[in-house]
Amino acid sequence: MELLKHLSQRQYIDGEWVESANKNTRDIINPYNQEVIFTVSEGTKEDAERAILAARRAFESGEWSQETAETRGKKVRAIADKIKEHREALARLETLDTGKTLEESYADMDDIHNVFMYFAGLADKDGGEMIDSPIPDTESKIVKEPVGVVTQITPWNYPLLQASWKIAPALATGCSLVMKPSEITPLTTIRVFELMEEVGFPKGTINLILGAGSEVGDVMSGHKEV
Repeated sequence: MELLKHLSQRQYIDGEWVESANKNTRDIINPYNQEVIFTVSEGTKEDAERAILAARRAFESGEWSQETAETRGKKVRAIADKIKEHREALARLETLDTGKTLEESYADMDDIHNVFMYFAGLADKDGGEMIDSPIPDTESKIVKEPVGVVTQITPWNYPLLQASWKIAPALATGCSLVMKPSEITPLTTIRVFELMEEVGFPKGTINLILGAGSEVGDVMSGHKEV
């Protein structure tokens, strides 16, 4: 199938497309006719650990976390532009993966574009809050900073839309991230990670884990570096 011909089957960890640690794979099923349409790597706890540590190293390096808000906004806006450019293919891929109507998938892609545009515009808008100081002739200011590594687990029914709600604000605020889409509907998320790689982010800033929540969920939700 042309739509899937060049799509990566691997995970994206520390700036590279890699197989799972144990080389296991998972078939992706078209819910409309129950046919196997694609096969992807099946991530492990070890993969999740690697991704989180890569994200932590990237965050501590400061390449993204200390980047200017203006530059972060431009990068997030570039993702929005990629979504718009590839709207047709992404919508068809979402329909193939989830079984929803193509009309709904088109609407989802438009919403996703708007999500990235919104957070791109918000990136440089919060410069902090001035507060009263008890000390004469001094100023006090609350400055918001990126929190660190953000892990993100999304469900099957609105795969890319719900991913966008997590990816866009994390990147706009300077966080590094580890994303795990539903193991049964990962295809559009994989494609958007390919597009984000084209946009360009420091090594380890964006990471994609594929696999079941029962395998990697505890690591992603309970890791001390998150």
